[in-house]
Amino acid sequence: MELSTTLVEQTIQNRVREIGINPNYWYPVAWADQLQTGQVMPITIWQQSIALYRDEQGQVHALENACPHKGVELHKGEVKADRLVCPYHGWEFNPNGECVRIPYFPPQQKLPCAQARSYPADEKYGILWVFPGDPDLATAGQIPEVPEYSDPGCLMIPITGRFKSHFSISNENTMDVFHGFLHKNLQGWFDPVLLKLKQSDSSVEAEYRVSYRGVLTKFLGLSTQDGVTTRTVSIHYQYPHYHSTMEGVSSLYLMRLPVSAQETRSFSLLFLPQVRLPKQLLQIIKPILMPIVRKLLFMPFLEQDVEMMESEQQTFSRNPQRRYVEVNPAILALQRVLIRQYEQFVQQSSQLEQKTDRSDRFKPRESAQALEVLATSEQTLGGSGR
Repeated sequence: MELSTTLVEQTIQNRVREIGINPNYWYPVAWADQLQTGQVMPITIWQQSIALYRDEQGQVHALENACPHKGVELHKGEVKADRLVCPYHGWEFNPNGECVRIPYFPPQQKLPCAQARSYPADEKYGILWVFPGDPDLATAGQIPEVPEYSDPGCLMIPITGRFKSHFSISNENTMDVFHGFLHKNLQGWFDPVLLKLKQSDSSVEAEYRVSYRGVLTKFLGLSTQDGVTTRTVSIHYQYPHYHSTMEGVSSLYLMRLPVSAQETRSFSLLFLPQVRLPKQLLQIIKPILMPIVRKLLFMPFLEQDVEMMESEQQTFSRNPQRRYVEVNPAILALQRVLIRQYEQFVQQSSQLEQKTDRSDRFKPRESAQALEVLATSEQTLGGSGR
């Protein structure tokens, strides 16, 4: 559905700051090189603690980070072949979470029905992924495609983001190209114009026209005679991740990890296809060039964004009833998608709660109360400008 790009004042209640995630998607949890063979690490997806481990064959597995015997955190244990061993009593769990050995049991004695929840896990694009929702849906919800990853002519720059803010705040920052004013001392973009806007139940697509001048344009090879370059920035949010491009210059894949109501992480892959170096030379100097470009060119922008996002979260936490005014229809469209995705999950889990209570851990409140909040949010966010 195509939407108007007119900037119209709307007053909203920030109910979107109180919703949870739809867990029926793949979420990034760590860079692949952070987990070596035989290691275990704790990760968190929306308040759910998970023990991630790499077995002796190099395969990645994920189990609920609580031993079904005493509740001890399994990430404190060790890896034995393809099993995760609890550090307390040595109970061993296979990748499906089944207890397959208790060291002090006689060989013929039947093992208790002790089951740790297992999660689908994968490794792709140098990132470790976990599917925290219904495992039967894991094959339908694909990990985002990153075609540039295998292009030797692109300079790829991995970027990690950590924000003490709700994931909706972090997502709005990425969609909001109008905040170029924040980066004026870094010679960031200016004169942004929203050109196109589309929304579906799970996605938002926006195109902005922006202008650049200064050091950044020179580095990216965009300098013109008058020093000002105009480009189209395209942003595609496909719940729960982003892909954005700057016309002819860069491609950014931004994978979101909602950790808790006030903590979000991101794992980003930035590609610069216009690096004017021979491919063989580029491959040699990549390990040196990547951290330099990341530190000097892109981290200053991210650090300014982090300060604003965390300030926004702190103000909301002090007074959740405060009312806010928004004028960017792309932000309103994004909020509708976030709410719709959570509403969809709550409705689905409500239908299944008589069969299973697996999904309850992802709900910050009871289903009926959550649905009431979401209904109010949908009406408010979808209202007309005043």
